[in-house]
Amino acid sequence: MSAARKIEQFIQTDKSSVFLQGNLQNIFDALYYLGIIDPVLEMDWDEALTIMPNYSDEVHGLIQMVNEFKGSGEELAEVLKSYDERTLGYLAMEVAREFADFHAREELH
Repeated sequence: MSAARKIEQFIQTDKSSVFLQGNLQNIFDALYYLGIIDPVLEMDWDEALTIMPNYSDEVHGLIQMVNEFKGSGEELAEVLKSYDERTLGYLAMEVAREFADFHAREELH
């Protein structure tokens, strides 16, 4: 099973789950500024996705907070500093999945 499909299944396991909304580029930029993106690209996603359900409350809460955030990418980065690196990594994985889905739809049209 692909990593994107595992993330999608994780996000959909809970009826209260939410998807990222708003400006994905701002979220990506904030995560990149914090140094989260490169380690996520280098990690073993299969292993990370296996333990991801253990952090579902934290990840869902972070996604909800990001969706409600109204500031700039720089302001978002300041807020994200208070979260642990693992949870931010899972957010980065979701951003990657959303970007991939967007580009896949764009190429179909």
